[in-house]
Amino acid sequence: MPDTANIPNVRPKRILIIGGGASGLVTLRNLLDRGEFDDVQLVERRDDVGGVWYLDDDPNAPNERPISAAPRWPSPAYPGLIGNVLPEFLSFSAFLPFPEPSSTAAGQPFPSLSETHAYLRAFAAPLLSQGLIRLSTEVCAVEELGEQAGWHVRMRRWAGDEKAEEVKETWDAVVVATAFYDHLVFPETPGIAQLRELGLAQHAQSWRVPDGYEGKRILVIGNANSGNDISAQLAPVAGAVFQSIRRPNFPGFPSLPDSRIARVAPVKEYVVREGSVVDAHLTDGTVISDLDGVLFGTGYHPFPDFVRVLDANTQVLVPFVTANTSPPRVPDLHRYVLYARNPTLAFVGTAVASYTPFTIADISSTWLALAWTGAIAYPTALDGLLAFERERLAAVVAGRIEMEAAFTDSTSGDSERGKTEGSSLVAYGVLGPFEEEYAGGLRAEVVQARPELDSVLPVWNPERTAVREAMFDKKRAALELARERQRAPAASNLI
Repeated sequence: MPDTANIPNVRPKRILIIGGGASGLVTLRNLLDRGEFDDVQLVERRDDVGGVWYLDDDPNAPNERPISAAPRWPSPAYPGLIGNVLPEFLSFSAFLPFPEPSSTAAGQPFPSLSETHAYLRAFAAPLLSQGLIRLSTEVCAVEELGEQAGWHVRMRRWAGDEKAEEVKETWDAVVVATAFYDHLVFPETPGIAQLRELGLAQHAQSWRVPDGYEGKRILVIGNANSGNDISAQLAPVAGAVFQSIRRPNFPGFPSLPDSRIARVAPVKEYVVREGSVVDAHLTDGTVISDLDGVLFGTGYHPFPDFVRVLDANTQVLVPFVTANTSPPRVPDLHRYVLYARNPTLAFVGTAVASYTPFTIADISSTWLALAWTGAIAYPTALDGLLAFERERLAAVVAGRIEMEAAFTDSTSGDSERGKTEGSSLVAYGVLGPFEEEYAGGLRAEVVQARPELDSVLPVWNPERTAVREAMFDKKRAALELARERQRAPAASNLI
């Protein structure tokens, strides 16, 4: 399809939302309450809503999981997980505020996994009671029909321990609101394939508790939230914990120094000895010997691989995104939401990572509801629809160049060091400092179309951005307080 093609604004009437996490739930509510559609439904492959916040194998859960023939898609969360976002930025518009966490008085103002899941279940309750959410329903394929005639959706639905029922439906429009936790990222470091084959490598997706690591020598890769949390949990249990750091900490991933965690350089190569012992050769020439295993907190690919679209030239169905899409992203999106080549396909919470994902999903799905009802106009030329992606990709390139310069060692002139440490901090799908401009722009268009929403929508401006960024210091303070309390009993025993 040439960039000069004309693509009129669409007005779908029947819409299917895929994914029952925070993004999907708020999208369902906003399309129902703020749009003008005949039929809006949501499907979720697991047996409850909540997405990443629903831990179905939580040993502390009050109820046993019912018997089901459905496959399991475990959450990457783990028992005892505490969030990094304050309640005010987890509250959906025109709904009850997120309750104050029970630990706030004790200096921990961030909600727990179970508290966050409880909020999402309360939000979903009226939608579930109205039959607008179908659980235990896995979407296998979403396939584009020609002439913007809609999307053919193939699903499998489970009921108890019965065999899956095959379901085929056609919808005018589809919203993909799934996260990317199915598609693990492992570095391309030599030796990783053998580690995985031998069961010596574990991704953060399957981390639960440090039980079983007593006395072991463990290397953790990464210093984002997962890598930091795993390292901290291992420290009092394992015999030795090494944390491989490729770049300085991003401000949003606060962690505390711990003498029991040795921070080391990136890994150049893994060597397996005697079938089960790992040596990690680092880029600084150091070798960490006799490791019992390696844990990877290295993230996930944005990869909705079940979506197939029509090739512009052949009109044959092809994958919408592949593992070779470069740079890795959900491509061809206007405002991270609308598929430029066919705006009856949309994404909420899938294409972008942010400081405050609940509120970003809230404003972007409100914008989508108004765009699909005609209250907000968007470009009709394909070139105009693709302009947002071009500009963001160019900004990423410029940001990486700037960050490379910032991290370059001026004494050695080692530009490769800067390139390695700085590149991943700036990516197309990471809003970062662009969040205020992006979300504020969507909000302005929404309020212009529906002024009554101004009083209920979250706000993005310099003052609110400062409050969001202050969460990092609050999280660090909460971590420090928790550490002091852990040490207090040990200190009193010495008296």
